[in-house]
Amino acid sequence: MLKALAPVASLLLGVAILLTGQGLQSTLLPLRANLEHFSTLSIGLMGGAYFLGFTVGCLRGVRLLQKLGHVRVFAAMAAVASAVPLLHALVLHEAAWWVLRLVTGFCFAILYVVIESWLNEQASNENRGTIFSAYTIISLTVMAVGQQLLNVYDPREMMLFALASMLVSFAALPVLMSTSEQPVQPESARIDLRRVWQLSPSALGLCLVSGMANGSFWSLAPVFTAGVSDQLELAAWFMSGAVVGGALGQWPLGRWSDRVDRRVVLAVAPALGALMGGIITWLAGGLPALAVTALGAAWGAVAFPMYAVAVAHANDYAEPGEHVMVSGGMLLAYGVGAIVGPFLASATMTVAGPASLFAFTGVVHAAAFVFVLLRIPRRAAAPVEQHIPFSDSLTATQTASQIYEEEEIAAESAATPEPGLQNPAEEPGRQP
Repeated sequence: MLKALAPVASLLLGVAILLTGQGLQSTLLPLRANLEHFSTLSIGLMGGAYFLGFTVGCLRGVRLLQKLGHVRVFAAMAAVASAVPLLHALVLHEAAWWVLRLVTGFCFAILYVVIESWLNEQASNENRGTIFSAYTIISLTVMAVGQQLLNVYDPREMMLFALASMLVSFAALPVLMSTSEQPVQPESARIDLRRVWQLSPSALGLCLVSGMANGSFWSLAPVFTAGVSDQLELAAWFMSGAVVGGALGQWPLGRWSDRVDRRVVLAVAPALGALMGGIITWLAGGLPALAVTALGAAWGAVAFPMYAVAVAHANDYAEPGEHVMVSGGMLLAYGVGAIVGPFLASATMTVAGPASLFAFTGVVHAAAFVFVLLRIPRRAAAPVEQHIPFSDSLTATQTASQIYEEEEIAAESAATPEPGLQNPAEEPGRQP
């Protein structure tokens, strides 16, 4: 294992530092906005702006890589992303924070694309699983660590913003000083949403719902914790608990989906998500911090893995050469949901109070459950033998990794084409 990780150690170190800063920002900004008495609707719009920038960065930022190369683009995006937290602290205005979050989302999407394509370039078929398993573990762990940094200083002061800025700046050093070979220039894949819908309406619908629920969580969970408790540190613990729960939940749900009709899992997961949303809504206000954190972990364990299972289900039906297009379509659906979700959730919270955040996620999960149930009788299940192997997704931590997981599937199809099938064009920057 150490031999496989040695060539990418500097890149993984950069990931660890970068996502520590990202974890801190994801909790600090909505909490500080709430302390500054920004409206709940404004905080929701701030979250939607982040995911708008992130989606644009994932789908369009590849043009920057084609023109400038990975090193220059990474340096530029890291410089901008490290300056933004300081601007948040200096300009305490709602509209300015919307714009800054959009810029942050765009920059981080491209930073992830550079790192993940670079890791993929260094991976071989023999060690790719080891490298990206380490990437997943590191990413989820340091996201939780970053959220815990919220407890180091008072979020009302400048220090945490400066710390977030420093972490993003330092993350550039291991990447820019790496001696490993740079990845080849990327090529974009055209997204055909009509074709994605034909392949799997259930999967596309679940990605949209997952984006609505997860985007609302990332944008407004600190506002929720502030509404149910006067302990500022609860926000860090609750967010960390949900991330850890999401990491733990991916493996059993993903492996289960490999052995059954994936639509069963795509029905059970949102049903459990709706149940947990209801439980959190009704009980969180009267429970101690540890119990609230445990409920957050249980919610994350069923809410965060849904996207990866949905993408796997769509790819079960995809033809060779369509996997990148499918993954791009799923990411677009997730991004649209993550843009719209925080706005609708914040409007709900404005009317019904902070605890209604999880009432909102419960409603969208319940709608997804009903939708999948209605779809199951209308189509035969894909044979288990046809299932692609499930791959964990880092969507819970807001990275772009799912694109690379499916690009690697396309690469493997190109490397071993079936008789009579033409090799699809190779796509650089792949992940298993």
